[in-house]
Amino acid sequence: MRSTLNVAWLALLLAVGCAGRQELETPDYEAIYDVPLEEMWPSVREYFTDANLPYREDRGSLVLETEWKQEFGGSKIAGYWHRYMVIGKRETPTKSKLWITRITKSVNKTLSQPGKELDWGVFRGPGGNDGVALSPEDDAARLAFPVGENAFYMESGQGTRDLTMEWRVFRGVMPKLAKKQPVSAQPQVAKAAATFTECGQSILGLKKQAKAGGVMLLGELHGTREVPRFIAQTVCQLVTSGMPVTVGLELPVENEERITAFLQSQGGEVDWLKLMEAPFWRSPYPDGRGSEAVANMLEQLRQLRAQGLDVAVFVYDHPKLSGQKREDALTQTVQAQVKAKPERFHLVVSGNIHSRTAKGLPWDAQYMPMGYLLKDQLDDVTSLDMAYDSGTAWICAANKQSNKLDCGVKETKGKDNGDRFFVHAWSSPNPEGYHGVFYVGHVTASEPAILKGLGNPDAAPVSGSTSGL
Repeated sequence: MRSTLNVAWLALLLAVGCAGRQELETPDYEAIYDVPLEEMWPSVREYFTDANLPYREDRGSLVLETEWKQEFGGSKIAGYWHRYMVIGKRETPTKSKLWITRITKSVNKTLSQPGKELDWGVFRGPGGNDGVALSPEDDAARLAFPVGENAFYMESGQGTRDLTMEWRVFRGVMPKLAKKQPVSAQPQVAKAAATFTECGQSILGLKKQAKAGGVMLLGELHGTREVPRFIAQTVCQLVTSGMPVTVGLELPVENEERITAFLQSQGGEVDWLKLMEAPFWRSPYPDGRGSEAVANMLEQLRQLRAQGLDVAVFVYDHPKLSGQKREDALTQTVQAQVKAKPERFHLVVSGNIHSRTAKGLPWDAQYMPMGYLLKDQLDDVTSLDMAYDSGTAWICAANKQSNKLDCGVKETKGKDNGDRFFVHAWSSPNPEGYHGVFYVGHVTASEPAILKGLGNPDAAPVSGSTSGL
């Protein structure tokens, strides 16, 4: 070997531990391997093999491409699939690095690019002198797509450089390379064991706001596909980094035992039927909290638990109450959960009135939302309002003619801030008491789970039910 590891490298390696653990803190600079490219590349191949990410390789140019991998718990209706293009590059004759591009496809059109019908399959890599133009996917690649899912090929596709994955591979590869370095009196390096959970593209800004013992309130617009996915993706990225997470859902407290039993189950047909027996899923006015996306999110959390990851869920709504009495009851239930497990990170999701930390509403200056009450009772509460691009949502709104709630797919107006999920905190709370926003991109309506095969991602949709009750 032409180089040795210094103390800083050893400290990093000892901090990494198991290579399969997804570190939440990702540097904003490239990972540089202190070895020549040809000496580093065999360990890269080994990482992807151990991580159960099959690939094909162009050995002449040190480029490999993984097969499609489904995001954890994806469904045939709202599923996401990912593959990685890995390019080895020489930094200097004795140093090297990787460029890793994550290519994402979805069954829905959320990520679709204008003009894709004219330019489908062509990905343009990073520009500049090092720019790489990746060849179009040919028929063989299309036919290698997961069986029965070729329709995905005709919808969304995006490629972005994935710095998080680059560091993840680096942390998996360097312990093995370190053992080959002639370093005297070297401390023992933790054994690498590459295990891999696909958590989707890392959520920008999340690592700055999520910490053990903290409470994050998410004020959402019910009835979208994207918010439940944001929740599941957040949980996945946190628990794979070693942080225990408890999710609080604004569902009736009567469902607590049923949901807990489902999360501890094998997720079979009988388990789904028991989950869906609750009257909540069959409400005559389904407001989006009982959507297919919420059911699929519960399946995603169940799968994470099945892998031995530390995920818990509780429900806290008291639908028989209203007004301030309901806010007080919500607060008491959430507060009891947080104080019982203060070492965990609590992610509490609700409609965006409950999550405000400021007193008063336009129609009631004395109104005290759940967020306002929790802020005074707990040490670390962050409240984020939902930000999104325009689209659709399943919404229940008052019908002035019938004086009843009208539930269905409705247009929503938002602001386009790109396709990437992110969390952004302001320097001070806004008048509603929000400390920042969580952004979910273009929103798409999610219909009630009862219309979609009882919510089971593997079940066929109920025939004849497409748009309403």
